[in-house]
Amino acid sequence: MRCASPYSYAALERLLQEHFAFPRRVLQVHALLLTSGALLPDPQCGAAAAATAFPYNCLAHAHLRATPTSSSSSAPCAPLRIFSAMLARGARPNRHSFPTLLKSAAASGSGATAAALHAQCLRRGIGGDRFVACSLVSAYARAGRPVCDARKVFDEVESPDLASCNALLDALCLDGDLDAAGSFFDWMEVRDAVSWTTLISGLSRSGRHRCALEVFRGLLLENKGRHLAEATLVSVLSACANLDSAEGLAAGIAIHGYVVRHELSLTAFLGTALVDMYGKHGKLSCCRRAFSVVPKKEVCTWNALLSALANHGQQTEALVKFDEMRAEGFLPNQITFVALLTACARAGLVEVGLYWLEAMVSEYKLTPLMVHYGCVVDLLGRAGRFVEAIQVMERMPFEADASVWGALLGACKLHGKVDLAAEIGWKLMNCGPQQPDWYVTIRNVYLHDRNWHAATRMGEVMQEVGVKKTVGQSSVV
Repeated sequence: MRCASPYSYAALERLLQEHFAFPRRVLQVHALLLTSGALLPDPQCGAAAAATAFPYNCLAHAHLRATPTSSSSSAPCAPLRIFSAMLARGARPNRHSFPTLLKSAAASGSGATAAALHAQCLRRGIGGDRFVACSLVSAYARAGRPVCDARKVFDEVESPDLASCNALLDALCLDGDLDAAGSFFDWMEVRDAVSWTTLISGLSRSGRHRCALEVFRGLLLENKGRHLAEATLVSVLSACANLDSAEGLAAGIAIHGYVVRHELSLTAFLGTALVDMYGKHGKLSCCRRAFSVVPKKEVCTWNALLSALANHGQQTEALVKFDEMRAEGFLPNQITFVALLTACARAGLVEVGLYWLEAMVSEYKLTPLMVHYGCVVDLLGRAGRFVEAIQVMERMPFEADASVWGALLGACKLHGKVDLAAEIGWKLMNCGPQQPDWYVTIRNVYLHDRNWHAATRMGEVMQEVGVKKTVGQSSVV
């Protein structure tokens, strides 16, 4: 006969909470739970089924919290496996079980799992619980299900609270239906920092950066005197960074002033947003200063600085900073290598760039993405090594997209490769959405080669398909 656990539930909860952020320790606590018999029903407890849900809930939540620091790609599935064990042991899930499980389903991107958990909620009569419903709306949105599924769950909630409204607002933004998101936002009687930040972030992700700034100004008018949340500042700084005008830089500087005036802590999250904003506007001195005052830098902070330097004529400094980053113990990620390969391409360091592409795979165990191959094609194309560039494209594990062909087209313009540019140009025109720069580049190649007939014909093609040359802008700030 097995005896009940010698550990109290409170003691187990303290252990799990204490070690949430450390995956190895979570596994040790899990082992303790198994070997001590804590997951077995207590023979002296009349409500055994209800009682035994507690350690499972805590353990699932602990695994979910530990997931970001875990290197295992299957880590988001751990709470779901615990849930399966919970059902096998006869323990009854309750309203505290499903939010964690639904977050796990969303993290794994499994819409089918989210739907199966929804069915479990309905079966157990807790689908109408506002806490559970809020998690369902969020899970459906983040697991790739149609937004109508999330909307249906929301509509079935009696008197939805602010958290549920924010979850649906996020679902609409993730779906890209910004008009519906704006209408729903206006319909909300109560809005908090999460509401404003969600809409600002959604607009910025969809490229509507000026609209995101307008919403932010509305936030300032509605919340006079209140401190702005860090997440809100980061979202609006992202919009400022991607707004190609003096307006974006001016707004970004104003937000930086707000941070300084209110003596806000410059976390890695907020500091990276400032570095990125100044970097994308080419203000490298401000970018360096913002980087230097971030007390606890993360890889993303270094990436923002490296990208700024690589894209604004300071490629040698970018390579030096990359060495400093590694010397301080930071492991480069895929974004780091985009900046590094860009620096090598702009500086003409072909062999260095090829070395780091190889090291990315062999030393850092990272899989190159389309953007990395695009950088390598740009690297070889700028050096005039077109045969090698085309060989790289042929050896890619996927078919080259418009960004890779565009990199090769830019190299053709640089070296006057008229015939190859024309061939690439027609490929690009069949790749998808028309980009004015592609047509202009091909036309300029013809003009540089004094092929007036071909250049005129390209201008006619631009008129036929409704492509207009991007208007140049200049500003003095």
